[in-house]
Amino acid sequence: MADTNTADVRPKYNIRFPSDGRAVDQDQEWAEIGVNGNGKLRRFRFHDYADLYEHPGLYEQIFYDELECQSPQVVTGLLGEVLASESLDATDLRVFDVGAGNGMVGEELAKLGAAEIVGVDIIEEAAQAAERDRPDVYDKYHVLDLTEIPPAARSELADRQFNTLVCVAALGFGDIPTRAFAEAFNLVLDDGWIAFNIKEEFLAEGESSGFSRLIAHMTNEGTIEMKAGMTYQHRLSAAGEPLDYRIFIARKQRDIPETWMKEG
Repeated sequence: MADTNTADVRPKYNIRFPSDGRAVDQDQEWAEIGVNGNGKLRRFRFHDYADLYEHPGLYEQIFYDELECQSPQVVTGLLGEVLASESLDATDLRVFDVGAGNGMVGEELAKLGAAEIVGVDIIEEAAQAAERDRPDVYDKYHVLDLTEIPPAARSELADRQFNTLVCVAALGFGDIPTRAFAEAFNLVLDDGWIAFNIKEEFLAEGESSGFSRLIAHMTNEGTIEMKAGMTYQHRLSAAGEPLDYRIFIARKQRDIPETWMKEG
């Protein structure tokens, strides 16, 4: 697969972050952005991904240029380090990239050398942006609700025999609920690699997303074998404050049972 880099050709946008961003929860962050070349600014909420993906390079400029997001590089980099420590070759990876968005994580997986990368996202605009911006990264890109996978799509995904699941900056805010993550997890072969990150607040006992409980089950009851983990700065908030996330790199031991999915 080609090493695709759109940084040199993407347009530059006028972005103005709110002065009161400090009081805004992460999933409600926004900025005013000029996208039409007429000098007028339009408000974009950061989690309205379909609107962001419509404009080439806008997502990258907001999160990576302005807010210094480093999660695609850090998560895939740590996965690569763990593979190297076990004398394993990334060219053997058959990856399911969950919450793939416009392909920035897939691009890093391609640089790592993954043999096969299949993306999935719930919105069509993500698939369109990935095809527009990084057309050579994915072997296939599915637009699916992972909580309701059609039989034909499930069969196709199972036939891929994934040995790696990667999910970066997509958990905890309702975009990918616990059941969707569990369904994706269960499409990976036993002994496969699991690499994901999540904001630290979603690991606190009693938090509302269900991920704290699910991850506790997975680590305490032998569903995964932890190989590496670290807390790091995912990006800056719109107010310039650090947002800390936790990375998990593990090997799958067995499927997540249906009873755990119902708990989420």
